[in-house]
Amino acid sequence: MSLLLQLCPTQCRRSAFHCPSGVCIPQHAVRDGVRDCLGGIDEDIITDKPSQTNDTEESETEAFYTDPLFEIRAMRSQYESKLQCGIPNMDYTYKADDSSTSSHRQKRLVGGEEALPTQIQWQVAIQEDGSIHCGGVYLGGCWVLTAAHCVRSNPKSFRVKFSLWEKHRQQSTTDSIPVKRISIHPQYNSQTYANDIAVLLLEELKLKKTCMLENPAVRSVCVPWSTLQFPPDHTCTISGWGRDREGKSASILKWANVTLIKDCQNYYKDRFLPGMECAGNVDSCQGDSGGPLVCKDDSGLSYVWGLVSWGDKCGEPGYPGVYTKVAHYFDWIRSITGTPAVAKFNQ
Repeated sequence: MSLLLQLCPTQCRRSAFHCPSGVCIPQHAVRDGVRDCLGGIDEDIITDKPSQTNDTEESETEAFYTDPLFEIRAMRSQYESKLQCGIPNMDYTYKADDSSTSSHRQKRLVGGEEALPTQIQWQVAIQEDGSIHCGGVYLGGCWVLTAAHCVRSNPKSFRVKFSLWEKHRQQSTTDSIPVKRISIHPQYNSQTYANDIAVLLLEELKLKKTCMLENPAVRSVCVPWSTLQFPPDHTCTISGWGRDREGKSASILKWANVTLIKDCQNYYKDRFLPGMECAGNVDSCQGDSGGPLVCKDDSGLSYVWGLVSWGDKCGEPGYPGVYTKVAHYFDWIRSITGTPAVAKFNQ
């Protein structure tokens, strides 16, 4: 991937090109043979910038490069029918009889609000020897992403549960699949939580190439390809079955909005290492480990920007949660899953 990506919150600077995902790239990176935009629109369209002979031409040219809505519409109309990640199934309607406790939702729990039973369709639970201690996120196919500290190199001890709402009670859409292989990052350090990331391959169904039957309540999330895709102050969402400040475990899946934080070294000094990301407001707590921090781009696609890794003093001001920054490990993930599992168009 090109390292020339720049982020511009609302529009690109003059002489830059605006990708549909909200990323800006320098003009010299357009049509350079490298697909920097999701979908490769920077390589596929005619982008030769006309010479600026007067103010009118300059104004017209700048307008072309600073209008993200045109590019978003073009990208969505061209590619939406082919998308396999980042868009939940909005046609699936939650059935009230999936749970008898749906009317007893509580607001403002530590870690956020209780989710609806099929709201977070890429959330999974990692079960080890019958107990659930961690979350994870579905990448599509037979691939799941979680934190390295959530697993061991013994796949037979683990199962992944999809469409789980109540931690100890299955609903009609819940599926439980054994793990076939676990790939822990080779530089993972259990003392510092450096490179706290692992990829799980699930068992295929007998006589099939898939690991589960079609499930309307399960969708995959997209994998970010650039560490610049989402800037500080961007609002994202965390989810999981975490513990509160008193150590009480949540039985219902919860979610909360958090804000990406700049300069996390100010909070954690030398404990904050490359490949880590900070987010705050409502913190994640013990038990949320491995669960997803998901950010949505301008085109409406959702990306797993982080995995719950560690943090101090759960939920207290000045102690933001620390996440594994997934984009930092894009090439490593791709080396395990293969390109089609993580990059639908920029390949």
